[in-house]
Amino acid sequence: MQSIEAVLLGASEDRLSFPAQIRSRCNEAQIIALEDNPNLERTLDLFAVEVDDVLRKPVHVKEILARVGAYRRRRTTESKSVDAGPIQVFFDGRDPEVGGDVMELPRRERRILEYLVRNKGRRVTKTQIFNAVYGMMNEGVDECVVESHISKLRKKLRIRLGEDPIESTRYIGYMLKTTATGDSEPASKPKLRDAEVTADWLKTTAAGQKAIELVA
Repeated sequence: MQSIEAVLLGASEDRLSFPAQIRSRCNEAQIIALEDNPNLERTLDLFAVEVDDVLRKPVHVKEILARVGAYRRRRTTESKSVDAGPIQVFFDGRDPEVGGDVMELPRRERRILEYLVRNKGRRVTKTQIFNAVYGMMNEGVDECVVESHISKLRKKLRIRLGEDPIESTRYIGYMLKTTATGDSEPASKPKLRDAEVTADWLKTTAAGQKAIELVA
């Protein structure tokens, strides 16, 4: 839930109660309310319950992505740098420092590393990384380029650190491990294999239990 970057609220009688519920689960997500015919009273009510933005429908998805990106950049500039164990990234265009030394990276790889560090300890999907790195300028670019960028980045980090700090799980996403600062999952906790993740999903979700019933 903490990896969610934005939540869109449509029309609903009790939607003024939703922002508080959203904040309790993913407090860093931007909350955007969509209005067919916005007026001052409704807009003020939405801002009063901590909605971040109000957009009039219809609105193009590219505008939504642009606003989410601008919101993320504003939050990022509040901190000039972020540490994740031996990795320190900067948000002013500088290359990161890894193990105390500057590591020169191509722009795409640097932005991916910045995104992973900003979300250290959380799993993020390939789509989330793609949107964060390419934003609106993604026409004609396939999401698969993320895998190529991350593969190159992991090799460089492995050479510098002696280990691979990026953990990937099929169908779930990527996570930057920060064992040096204890921010990642405890070392004593066994890593779930794909089959175990699937089994856990089947046991603990309504959809999974329904699937079990259908198979039975």
